[in-house]
Amino acid sequence: MSQTSGLTPFTQAVLTVIQAIPEGKVMTYGQIARLAGSPRGARQVVRILHAMSKKHRLPWHRVINAKGELPDLQDELAELQAFLLQSEGVEVTAGRKVHLERYQYHPVPHTQGE
Repeated sequence: MSQTSGLTPFTQAVLTVIQAIPEGKVMTYGQIARLAGSPRGARQVVRILHAMSKKHRLPWHRVINAKGELPDLQDELAELQAFLLQSEGVEVTAGRKVHLERYQYHPVPHTQGE
């Protein structure tokens, strides 16, 4: 039985989108929600990340908010997120911001027949 059996289609889609974020790139909660089929589901993405990052080995550190800011996490986790992003070549400012125009990942949607 797969780890994703029993999950909602939205949750499965969120996991797939997050797992596809390449090193050195970031995506926003809202962007992931839209790609997973629920444009207003950013908060659900937060919950999924919180509940399933470890089990599904998600690159949680590559998910940030729409302003390019790292989320408010406990100090230790916030430092770890910044460290992991920087180790992948993503610049994180002292204000814990990432330049979205430079680092945001925009996956190309697949079309029928590919």
